[in-house]
Amino acid sequence: MISNNIQDLSINDRLQLVEDIWDSIAADQMILHMTDEQKIEIDRRLDAYLSDGYKGREADEVMADIRKRF
Repeated sequence: MISNNIQDLSINDRLQLVEDIWDSIAADQMILHMTDEQKIEIDRRLDAYLSDGYKGREADEVMADIRKRF
């Protein structure tokens, strides 16, 4: 009898399952269509980036700031 409980899978098998699911989503990403509002927001963010050239912060710096809060 095969169990339907995900916890019965080994960690490696669960990681492989997540990877397989993620790959299947990535392969089908063209099916997902953005709304007009999402397109407008992406354009707004791109315009803001191009106008000020701010490339953001390093992940380590952001994580350190987050850790300081807690």
